[in-house]
Amino acid sequence: MIRIKSFDGGEFDAYIALPAAGFGPGILVLQEIFGVNQFMRDVCDWYAAHGFVAICPDLFWRQEAGVQLTDQTEAEVGKAFQLYQGLDIAKAVEDSAAAVDSLRKHPACSGRVGAVGFCLGGNLAWLLSVRFKPDCAVGYYGVGIEKTLNEASGLASPLILHIAGKDDHCPPEAQKQIHAALDSNPLVTIHEYPDSEHAFSRRGRHYDADAADLAHLRSLEFFVRTLAGEGFASAQKSLSDRWDEHVKYEFATRDTEATLKTMVGDAYVNHVPVLTGGVGQQQLREFYSQRFIPQMPPDTSMTPVSRTIGLDRVVDEMVFEFTHTIKMDWMLPGVAPTNRHVKIPLIVVVHFRDGKLAHEHIYWDQASVLVQLGLIDATNLPVAGVETAEKVLDPKLPANELMNR
Repeated sequence: MIRIKSFDGGEFDAYIALPAAGFGPGILVLQEIFGVNQFMRDVCDWYAAHGFVAICPDLFWRQEAGVQLTDQTEAEVGKAFQLYQGLDIAKAVEDSAAAVDSLRKHPACSGRVGAVGFCLGGNLAWLLSVRFKPDCAVGYYGVGIEKTLNEASGLASPLILHIAGKDDHCPPEAQKQIHAALDSNPLVTIHEYPDSEHAFSRRGRHYDADAADLAHLRSLEFFVRTLAGEGFASAQKSLSDRWDEHVKYEFATRDTEATLKTMVGDAYVNHVPVLTGGVGQQQLREFYSQRFIPQMPPDTSMTPVSRTIGLDRVVDEMVFEFTHTIKMDWMLPGVAPTNRHVKIPLIVVVHFRDGKLAHEHIYWDQASVLVQLGLIDATNLPVAGVETAEKVLDPKLPANELMNR
């Protein structure tokens, strides 16, 4: 928790979550009517895991500090609505703005700050945008926004609204008013989720996993695009460097423990064509030390083709080649060494969490491998051997040879 000074001389708490890199753009997370509870903290942690400095201020502090409620009991819901009804909205918006100012000055923050709010917080994100101008904002559900659309002229930074089609707290008439006032504003993007209900992004009675995932990814992409700038480029380099470090320990130093240190505790590896790998550090330790690192032929080489770096993923495209002089349980379980050379295109999709590898999905064409080892006769089958790798390296090589045959 950190302390924030209000504009009128008071102080209040805010939960803070820091990215693994220790530095990044800021996200102000604005609470529902249940206070700074576990859901709000989880939202902060999720943004921190994606490279942001996230804080969630206690906006009920003027009535009661430290509120943490759920929607699981009537008593908690009743108290939440009581606090909501007693909330001075104007003061809550000012306190949100004070939190933005505090976050901008935090040593871990790049100085650029966006806001994201849910239900009550969604309305506060809207009001914060038109009154105090954060760098951008996202509001979930649209509750109450129709009451202050007369302030829309104050909007000066990008805004996303996520609205559920079946939200009884933002009924059709309110949704029509929001669209009528904001659809023509180039700063505003409204995403609709026609089959979802209120609070669709919070696990509970109305949780809609597909809609929630889509909304969160849209929000994350928006914040990265709007806030990160050079910080995003730095974050991309960090992911790329960590992946290169992991590969070095696998193929150059052949150090199992160093490899595992680059991965989260529940990481997994899946070599998709043959289902080898492992889940968790214990399985991966056995896999790397017994099945993978010592079973890599000495002439193994990788030729990079492309690398794509996203928000939390690295996708490497390469040509992988080796001579099958030793047994390779990880790729060719049960196949004795053939002493034949193999050259194949290979794709690795690496997901990161908290600055470490969370999983690897590794793809190649096993049929091409087996053709090159002489274990498949490609004469009358729609499969190819070394040609698959050669055409990746030289796209001008002839296409449609199998069809012509």
